[in-house]
Order: sequence, then C-alpha cells, then structure tokens
Amino acid sequence: MTYCVGLKLKRGLVFMSDTRTNSGIDNISTFRKMFIFEEPGERCITIMTAGNLATTQSVISLLEERGKAPDDRNPGIYKAKSMFQVATLIGDTLKEVIASHTDSGQQADAMFSATIIVGGQVGDGEARMFMIYPEGNFIEASEDTPFFQIGETKYGRPILVRAFEPDMSFEDAIKLLLVSFDSTIKANLSVSLPLDLHAYDADSRTRGREMRIQADNAYFEEISTGWGVALKNAFRELPDFAFPSA
Repeated sequence: MTYCVGLKLKRGLVFMSDTRTNSGIDNISTFRKMFIFEEPGERCITIMTAGNLATTQSVISLLEERGKAPDDRNPGIYKAKSMFQVATLIGDTLKEVIASHTDSGQQADAMFSATIIVGGQVGDGEARMFMIYPEGNFIEASEDTPFFQIGETKYGRPILVRAFEPDMSFEDAIKLLLVSFDSTIKANLSVSLPLDLHAYDADSRTRGREMRIQADNAYFEEISTGWGVALKNAFRELPDFAFPSA
C-alpha cells in the first residue's frame, strides 16, 4: 500500500510519501514513490505515485525517456509550456500504460490501476497541483480543495481537515504531515517509514528542501509520542458522559 500527500500553501507546495510496497511477514519492500523533474530557474515538477508498482514505474520511465528525446513525444515533460500541459501529458501516459497491459492479454485493468499527484511550476505560470486518475483525467487543487491524498488516505485525513491552513509555514505543514503519517502508520502496517519529503518554494522554479525521514528519526519519534500523549490528555479534558436520569 501507499500513502502520499501534497499540500498547496500560499508560500509553495509540500509533498510527502512513504516508501513501503509490500508488508508481508517475510516480504517487505521499499521503493521511492516521489520523483522530481527540474530545469533550475525554468521549471520544477514533483510527482508522487500510488497503485500498481509496474504501472507507476513504467509511467516514470516513459516520462524520463521521452524527456531525453522530446521529438518522440511533443511536448515532453521538459518542453510542456504549463503545469496544465504537464498534467495532461502524465494523464495520457498513465492511461497509455494501463491500456498496454490490458491490450497485451492481461485481464482486469483495475489490477494495473494507479493514481498520481503532480505539482510544481513552469515558466511564468503559478505553482499548481493536480491529482490524476487512472482514466487519465485530473482535478486541480484550489482554495476549496487545498491538499490531495492518494493511497491509504482515511486514517490520516482527519488531522489534515481539522488543522490545515493555507498560510501556515513549511515547518508547521511538515509537522502536520508527520502527524497524519503517524496516524496512518499506527492504523495500517502497509504504510511505513522511510518517508520522502520535498518543500517547494513558490516562484523559485528549482527543487527545494528535500530529506528522507528514516525509521530512527528522533523528531518523528518525538512527534509520534507527543501526539499520542496530547490525544489522551485532550480526551480526559472533555466533559464526562452521563446517562439521562430515569
């Protein structure tokens, strides 16, 4: 399974993804699910993937190969003139890869399904973020929908809905994401550390601060423990329940 989140802030975009793909007792695998395409000063595009690993790796490989040979597919990811064109290109590529599996005799295209978050900035355009569905269509983040989740979304969503603010700092946004990921990891063993992080500064058009948060990261442990204690304390402070009088 997977958990990936993209936040659209006033000051930029923040992306975080886990790296677990299998969680069987004797079959635990780690693969990167975050990819960055960059031409410093001209464009910076971050992609996160969830779903069938063969499908998502094929999509990323095609984007990379066609980016090196833009004449083979125009415009390639390095030639697209807007983030809308980038989202359209990725959607078409995803749809193409899924169709190629089913056309080659494989059954049940749902087995090869994948969902993608892409965000970044191209040229003079603003920083934008999209969620792309297996069918190749997509929606854009907005004031009404300022963040996207893909993969195992339900456990980490409540904290995002309650606490996210578009004018929050990168540091607060990352703290919020770590709480969201901790809640997901606690509830579902198919999501796990390491976590990949990318914070993109709006209008920089170059990759921002990146890091991989390992299982032994002291700050993550502090957040995890502190959040558990805070929840217990908040629960104790709530009014006591009482049955109505007979």
